[in-house]
Amino acid sequence: MSFSHAVELRDVTKRYNEIVAVSNLSLTIDTGEIFGLLGPNGSGKSTTLKMLMGLVTPDSGSVSVLGLDALSQSLEVKRLVGYVPESANIYEFLTGIEYLDFIADIYGVPPAEKQQRITEYLKALQLEGREGDMINSYSDGMKKKISLISAFIHKPKLLILDEPLNALDPRSAKIIKDYLHELKSQGVTTIMSTHVLEIAEAICDQIGIMYQGSLLALGNMNDLRQRASLPNSGLEDVFLRLTGTEDLKAVVEELMK
Repeated sequence: MSFSHAVELRDVTKRYNEIVAVSNLSLTIDTGEIFGLLGPNGSGKSTTLKMLMGLVTPDSGSVSVLGLDALSQSLEVKRLVGYVPESANIYEFLTGIEYLDFIADIYGVPPAEKQQRITEYLKALQLEGREGDMINSYSDGMKKKISLISAFIHKPKLLILDEPLNALDPRSAKIIKDYLHELKSQGVTTIMSTHVLEIAEAICDQIGIMYQGSLLALGNMNDLRQRASLPNSGLEDVFLRLTGTEDLKAVVEELMK
């Protein structure tokens, strides 16, 4: 399968009744890139990721994922993509091992490879000894780990991760960040939304900042610093300048009254 970009959105708009969640969004993401999607709550990040997965239908525009139409070929897209939603959407009435076994079977992972991969992931993320416990007994961090493993298990070409490091302990977060870099060297593309700006600054090749459903800024850190006229600043200052929310002192003073 050949395609020029891992992801391409053209003039995509999505409304929920009167609310415009995504407005006329055009975006291309190259193969083998770690792309960070940032923005305040309600800026359209999760809706955009769900449209890539074919879980949400755009009102207009086109969405191409790995050379496939995300709407008409959504099943093929799902086979090639690993997806982690912001809230772990997993079957909590199963044990960890039952769930991972089930997901691997859905993706057609051969039995020998399945067992090896599951064992390695459980060990790496320190879930050994808990895989036989019901998922409803897991902490939020453990559920996130299971959700991540289920996205990695079939070795997808594209990872779509919505707040992937939320609830993870520092060791596991570091492992996931390093793992994404290793996958990048193998040509795997990662698109991640995050509110943790330090993470985006540390690992993303390109960053898109969404605001009120539109793409406000796009580029690497140097591009964004230049756009914000903050040549030596970190992503937090750049983000606040670009989204017009940099003057927070007055807000804090109001809270103190």
